[in-house]
Amino acid sequence: MTPLPLLLLLAAPQPLHQKSFVLGQPAEVVAAIDVSCERCDWGTRGSEAAVLSLTLDGRLSQHLVLSQGARGVYRVLLGALEAGEHRLDLEPDRRRSAPATGPVRVEAIAFEDFPAGHERYAAIAHAPIVHARLGALDRFSDVPLLAWVETVPLPDGRELRYSIVFSHEDGGTPLDRLMATWGRPTDIELLYTVELGAQGGVRRAVYQGKDHVIKPFLGRYEGRHPVLHVVTRNNMVSDRGPTTPRVALAPEPFDLEGVSREAVMDAHPWTYSVSASEVRRENLVSATARPGSKRIPDPRRFAYLEACGTVMDARIAFDAGLPGPISGLVWHASDAGRADFRIARSGCYRAAVALPEGAAVTDVRAIRLRAHTRPPRRGEPPLPPGSGSARVDRVSLFYGLGVDDRPTASVFQWQERANLPPDGEGLVLQVGGNR
Repeated sequence: MTPLPLLLLLAAPQPLHQKSFVLGQPAEVVAAIDVSCERCDWGTRGSEAAVLSLTLDGRLSQHLVLSQGARGVYRVLLGALEAGEHRLDLEPDRRRSAPATGPVRVEAIAFEDFPAGHERYAAIAHAPIVHARLGALDRFSDVPLLAWVETVPLPDGRELRYSIVFSHEDGGTPLDRLMATWGRPTDIELLYTVELGAQGGVRRAVYQGKDHVIKPFLGRYEGRHPVLHVVTRNNMVSDRGPTTPRVALAPEPFDLEGVSREAVMDAHPWTYSVSASEVRRENLVSATARPGSKRIPDPRRFAYLEACGTVMDARIAFDAGLPGPISGLVWHASDAGRADFRIARSGCYRAAVALPEGAAVTDVRAIRLRAHTRPPRRGEPPLPPGSGSARVDRVSLFYGLGVDDRPTASVFQWQERANLPPDGEGLVLQVGGNR
């Protein structure tokens, strides 16, 4: 009977990749996994992505969706680990992987440890673990792509705000309005906020739940990591939910002072490619799409703008002016004349407008910024025309997308400040002379 266990051992399947590491002291650990997949293509049905299961010290840690295509580096949380030797195994999850993907090869794994006292320890230790929405990963839809954390100093502590860029959203804001008012097909959501005292203790922990309602977190922790569940089609979360595949993205520290949230995507331009591929695959892109159809022309036909300013009882939109067939400019409006396609927030924001087939952002000769009195709220009488106020402080970026769906260089900046009288003619900025 002695040979039998030996034969079974020899026949046991080996993991795709296995790597051990040693910690000299207890620490939070992040793994940077460099992995390639020859036939992974997020935009092609049946080849969207391979999915890996990550097992740490013999226990399932999380799933990793290879959304970046042929090759990418993925930073994931391994959690709070004790001193000593640990082992990470990576194995393809063939049931969840798209059938035509592969072969997959792990090129390298690097481990980074954050012991207590490290300047980034708290930001890593409190990062959420997220269970995907039921069925979303199976359809390669609305997957978490990128996580970041903002640190806000307080008089006697600090606040950590954790957000995720999802590849898209199947519910919530329709794609055509999403492009007009946010300038992207991705869904960016604040998931979790924790307030820490001067000694590092948790004073308050909340998450963004259904209907964007902020609720106290009363769920389960793994170490200091809250466990969240995506429960809506627009990627709102709950502190309770089904045991679906989960992801644990390591959050990147990011300062959004003076820029829009989309600056995080700019730092990782592959996120643009993934989201554009997804909306094409889901048949949300059509050359004949019109505002209100919930579809858009190709994302590469859009001109994208970032501006900063303030609004009060007003909404903002912009127009791109292209040379007319004989003379003058032909204006193309981001809001298409629709109040719900206008920007309703102060601070720094993105917006986008579709240009005619064959036109590029470098063909735009002028930008016109317009303000409009906001529409009435439910049960409220309409405000008189010209009500409210709006100001634009600067235009930071004006760009398009290249053939790879990634942002091209910005062709325009404007650093002055101007008021925009609601329902007035708007502010016209000449683009051609500023290149």
